[in-house]
Parts: sequence; structure tokens; C-alpha cells
Amino acid sequence: MRVLFVTLAARPHFFVQVPLAWALRTAGHEVRVASQPDLLDAITAAGLPATPVGPPLAQDESVEELRRRQEKAAERLTEPPDAQELMRMAEDRPERLTPDFLDGLFTVMTSAIFQNFAAEETVDDLVALTRRWQPDLVVWDTLMMGGSIAARACGAAHARLLYGLDLLGTMRERHLASLAARPEELREDPLAEWLEWTAARYGGGFGEDLVTGQWTVDPTPASLRPPTELPWVPVRHVPYNGRAVLPEWLREPPARRRICLTLGLSFREVMGGDQASVPALLEALGELDAEVVATLDGGQLAEVGRVPDNVRTVDFVPLDALLPSCSAIVHQGGFGTSQNALVHGVPQVLVPNDLWDIHPRAELIERSGAGVRPSGAGPLTPEGLRGLVTRVLDEPSFARNAALLREEVRAMPSPAELVPVLEELTARHRSAG
Repeated sequence: MRVLFVTLAARPHFFVQVPLAWALRTAGHEVRVASQPDLLDAITAAGLPATPVGPPLAQDESVEELRRRQEKAAERLTEPPDAQELMRMAEDRPERLTPDFLDGLFTVMTSAIFQNFAAEETVDDLVALTRRWQPDLVVWDTLMMGGSIAARACGAAHARLLYGLDLLGTMRERHLASLAARPEELREDPLAEWLEWTAARYGGGFGEDLVTGQWTVDPTPASLRPPTELPWVPVRHVPYNGRAVLPEWLREPPARRRICLTLGLSFREVMGGDQASVPALLEALGELDAEVVATLDGGQLAEVGRVPDNVRTVDFVPLDALLPSCSAIVHQGGFGTSQNALVHGVPQVLVPNDLWDIHPRAELIERSGAGVRPSGAGPLTPEGLRGLVTRVLDEPSFARNAALLREEVRAMPSPAELVPVLEELTARHRSAG
């Protein structure tokens, strides 16, 4: 069969798709990847054929524009709106999940995120591609709803491949329940309205599958998944970190306990910076009796006065190669980084930020006993972080619980084992569509 992958033009999102794309290709299926032009080099570097769709995403410019708007709002308002509060998909406090909150959330997410990532020109190109190439299956990034519209336009089966926890599925179920409990004249659904209008441009109509897929492919272990009623199939996370040559020092076992410090690709490449203080992190780890490998680029190191003697700084090293030699990892909670740690059974010290699902994932990992995160609302001090890392290194329960999660991940179907499942689901949904 022919399979089209649709990904957001952000390397971490694409990297999650690569192992499944190659599993399908090695099983004899035709595979193509569609994304905004920003990502073409990364796609072709993975050995996959790429098709550009729409204008460049230029997400760093979009983030900067959002910051400028916030600054202008701050000049006019005593209490300007916080963008993260307006888009808090991870909200789970019952007292906050009011009809007004849910309506506002989907209004802001639709206009600021979903419509931005599926611009009209992008969806036009996707529909033209699917109608021309006629894929049997479209696998789309949960933030690229143009993929579901394009699949509908050509009659293909389609599935979401998640990047992170299924916050959209969970919050969508809550919003639909809230809408159903209201009088019909009060049922405003901006996401459905936008998708219905967009699908109608190509002769289609709205269905909830445009939001959440005919089914969902989820690489998160079941014990860490938020509950939803949506149909889903699991797949084992297989790390892909791009091309790399392993440095000589990584080919030898460490002389003492090794700690990985990484702030991930999402903030460095997409959000334009870090939300944790690099000097404070290095100060905290510099006094430990351990070797620290810190993946920091020149811009991050520019604010550091002196690198501690026990810290090795590298611009990049594939986590899949580094983590097997590590006793702990300190990171901001990004999906790709935390999944790599789960795969290798490495205890995690999470310094989370407000991006997408990072806080709930940090909470779930802490509950599992495989990691810790700072407690309290105050700023994290070097002493506080040092204490968390020391706990994870010295208390055996963290390594035991991380090993349990590693075994859960290993028990999930590999991408190759998922291929027959996708073949069966595609035949069922394509014929039904």
C-alpha cells in the first residue's frame, strides 16, 4: 500500500515518525513524507522521500510575534493575558474545567495553533498531493489536522501518530460532553466550525475523525497514558536522533557515575531559548561526585562563566547512544528526551516548563517512582536541584522503577510488528470510507 506521513516542520515531531515510516518501507510499502519546506533536509537525511507543502512554518518567527503581542498588551493592561494560560491543554483541575474555559481554550488553540499549522495553502497542497498520489493510509501529526482533511478528500484511511500525551483527545472529550449538556443555541465549537469550513472546500464535511483520527497510534506506555475512549494502538518508541558520529569518549565505559544534562531540541530550535537557567544547572551538578555530559550549544554556553571540571559539554550527542551509560538524566521534560530515558531505564530529574504536556508527564513519571521534579512554586535553586539528583542517584528505588518502565516499553509492539495491524485497519477504514 501507499502511506503518506504528514508531520509538523519540527525535527522532534518528525523523529517520532521515522521508525514507523521505515518499518512500513522495509515491509514493501511505498512511503512519502509531507511537511512544510523547513523540514526537507531532515526528512531526506533520514532516507525518506520528502514533499513540501504550503509556506515555510517559520515557527520561531511566530513565537517572536506572539511575544511582541504580549508586550504590547502589557503596555495597555494591568493584567495582560498569559499565552500559556490561554492554551493550557494540560488543565485537569475540575474547578477550572468550566464551559467558559473549554470554549476559550478551543477558540485560542484553533486560531493560534491548529489553523497556523494547517494554513490554507498547506492544506491545498496536501489535498492535491493525496488526490494525485492516492495513498491508502495517511499517518498525521496530531498538530497537523490538514492530514486528516487530505485523507478524507482522497478516500484514504488515516491515523494520528501522537507526539506526547493525548491532551487533545482528553480535552476534546471534555469539551464535547460540555457542549452536549447545553441548549443547542449555546453550543459553540470553533474547532469543528473551522474544520467543517476547511473540509467543505474539497467537497467534504466534518466528523470527529478530522480531530482525532480514525484511530490513534500511541508510543506512550499504557501506565503513563491519560484515559480516553478513543480507539488506539500502541507502538514501541524506537529512538531516532538523526545522523551522528559517536565520539571516542563515548565508546569507553565511564569511570564513575554519569549524568546526562539536556534541554532538548524543542526549546532550542522551536521556542527560541531555554526556560531553565544553564548557569544554575551547571552550578548544581558541578559539585557532585559524578561525570556530567551536558548537551549545550554555543549560545547556551555564552552565559556560563566557568564550566565545572566534572562537566563535559557537547553541542550534540545522540541520546540513544549516551543514555545506556548514564545513571540519571536531568532535562526539561520534552517528549523525545523522556521517551529515550524510558527506553533505556534511566531515572529522570525533570525541571519542567509549561510547553504542551510537560507538566503532566513529569507528574506521571514522578508517580511511577522513576523520577522526581521540584516541589513548590518558588524558583529552583542549585542546592535544591543538587538534592534531587543526589536522591535519584543514591536511592535504589528510582533505578528499579525506571527498569520496570523500560520492560513495559519493551513489551509494546515494535514498529515492524505494528505493520500488519496498520494493514488490517487501513483495509477496514478505507473500504468503509
